[in-house]
Amino acid sequence: MATLLHIDSSVFPGETSSSRSVTAAFRETWEEQHPQGTVIYRDLAADPVPHITAAAWSAGYAAPGERTPEQSAAFAAREKLIEELEQADAVLIGAPMYNFSIPSTLKAWLDSVLLLGRTAGEAPSAQGTPAVVVASRGGSYAPGTPREGFEFVQNYLEATLKDTLGLDLEFIVPELTMAPRNAAMSALVPLYEASRERAFDDATIKAKELVERLGA
Repeated sequence: MATLLHIDSSVFPGETSSSRSVTAAFRETWEEQHPQGTVIYRDLAADPVPHITAAAWSAGYAAPGERTPEQSAAFAAREKLIEELEQADAVLIGAPMYNFSIPSTLKAWLDSVLLLGRTAGEAPSAQGTPAVVVASRGGSYAPGTPREGFEFVQNYLEATLKDTLGLDLEFIVPELTMAPRNAAMSALVPLYEASRERAFDDATIKAKELVERLGA
């Protein structure tokens, strides 16, 4: 039985969030295809991970017997997050773009799980784990668009999730999500609708593919 680690980070609830809507579609398909599986869910907006502290950081490089009580307590919280990642057979992350980057809550999670010599380094402990990131955004930052150079979500997550943690990373990118709410973007509504439909299709397809892959 496979375990899915599902992380949402949008500050908006339910269907008001594009990233949550698409991750929910992925998870629904996953559970339909694999009802015996386990889902570990973290809503980083409702239950934020503490930002990294000096004690939590330094504890990762100290032997357990040499940690101060403060370091031990701080590292226990980090280790729980790391173990969830290591136990996962697949990872699903909702990562909306806020001010050209990821939510600070998702950055806090990454700061906790990135640990040189364990999850990062020559042999990352979660290496090869398939990961799907739903990277929603209000506009378009695709190659060739005027704001291509402002795209710091996929670039950053490629560096952390793929190049550092060693995850087998794929993206689903619902874009132009502000078009229905912004009169100045009204001409882009058809492109938004096409992107949204494609994102839901991709979520369903990727969920089925992963269940089949893990069951093979």
